[in-house]
Amino acid sequence: MDYQKHFDWVADNDTNPRKKQNSFHKQIARLLRHHVRPGARVLEWGCGRGDLLNALEPKRGLGIDLSPKMIEQAQERNQSDKLEFRVGDLQSQAPDEKFDAILLDYLSGYLTDIQKAFANVYTSCHPRTRIYITSLNNVWKPFFWLGQKLGLVLKQPASNWLTTDDLVNLLELSNFEVVKKSSEQLFPFEIPLITPFFNRFVARLPLFRHLGVSLFIVARPVMKPQLQGQYSCSVILPARNESGHIKPALDRIPVLGQETELIIVEGNSTDDTWEVIQREVAAYSGPLTVSFMKQPGKGKWDAVQAGFEKARGDIIVIQDGDLTAPPEDLPKFYDAIISGRAEFANGSRLVYPMESEAMRALNFCGNKFFAIALSFVIDRPIKDSLCGTKMLLRDDYQRLIKRIEEFGEFDPYGDFNLIFGSALLDLAIRDIPVRYRDRAYGDTNISRFAGAALLMRMTWFGLRKLRFHK
Repeated sequence: MDYQKHFDWVADNDTNPRKKQNSFHKQIARLLRHHVRPGARVLEWGCGRGDLLNALEPKRGLGIDLSPKMIEQAQERNQSDKLEFRVGDLQSQAPDEKFDAILLDYLSGYLTDIQKAFANVYTSCHPRTRIYITSLNNVWKPFFWLGQKLGLVLKQPASNWLTTDDLVNLLELSNFEVVKKSSEQLFPFEIPLITPFFNRFVARLPLFRHLGVSLFIVARPVMKPQLQGQYSCSVILPARNESGHIKPALDRIPVLGQETELIIVEGNSTDDTWEVIQREVAAYSGPLTVSFMKQPGKGKWDAVQAGFEKARGDIIVIQDGDLTAPPEDLPKFYDAIISGRAEFANGSRLVYPMESEAMRALNFCGNKFFAIALSFVIDRPIKDSLCGTKMLLRDDYQRLIKRIEEFGEFDPYGDFNLIFGSALLDLAIRDIPVRYRDRAYGDTNISRFAGAALLMRMTWFGLRKLRFHK
């Protein structure tokens, strides 16, 4: 099939069908704008007239299409020095530059060698590039045929109708890993109230989540992050009423990478934690570079942020001051990050047996519930949302903070801030099992019932902002 001739013909003949499909394409643009924020470097293969690329407001946008007529129209419609349009074939070439986001919007159906195309996509990736693929769902194939009969869709040549599993398999063969997969657009028309109800709510429910018109996949290239030599690491230790754990923390936190700094953030303690920190750090002669500070405000997230802002390491990690999640497990997190297998390493206390006093039965049930709820919110599995040990690259943290600015101060603990932000950046989230120990000193700083109510509010917040987003 000569797809170039077909799309040259489409460029001259799809004015009326395109108008009828306007709401459909607006919905796709909204979906991608949720993932690709303004100011990114974006490459779109099969860009057509460039409307989608323009809607994403890129800092550098490159659109490539097989059809010279489509490219001519794209250049006429989008007069911007931030956008460039070229004629090209994904199966035979790739631009010699890297992009933050690469789009294949309903392109896979018209590729004669999808694996070769994905291999070419890989050459335009850096470690944090994300690939966004949309494709028509096989479930809707009869309706698509009917749409052609009714003039809603132009007559189509023979094309590929791939399942999600087909696309995932081809991506994995081409050295990509799928971060997220879903179906979208259960109701591909714009009717006030009805459209949001079906597309934001009903389409996310278990019985309907595979019935959307469009298959949607987010993938990442499998490669190690690009840092020269070994990584350095900053360990942030929030410490409120933890005077009995300061010396054990100094003794037990391991060296990670070429240099490890420990930043102890004292959090408005009512015991002698601040005095003990000063005394023990002054007496410390171990391999860690140690500093300490008082947090400027209140709450664990405030303490964590203060430590992160001071951190100099390439990798940053939270180690809770009660040491119930053992610092001896930190090398597992470090290895997952430097290998590229994880981009956000999240501790999980719910895999191995716990010590008898580590977690009360009610807390255990609550953690199980919120893990299930949060897995639904971010649309990917996560075993333990509330384990304090979390690790990521400092560069990713800085992007994450910008991404969640619009949320305001909604999470005093920080767990949901980091998980929600990682999900919004489409990072590869990995659970790292840890052995959960009894607390050796003091009592927990968290009220079970007040904390549960807060977590319920944050879960609902996440549903609105992530799962049921516009």
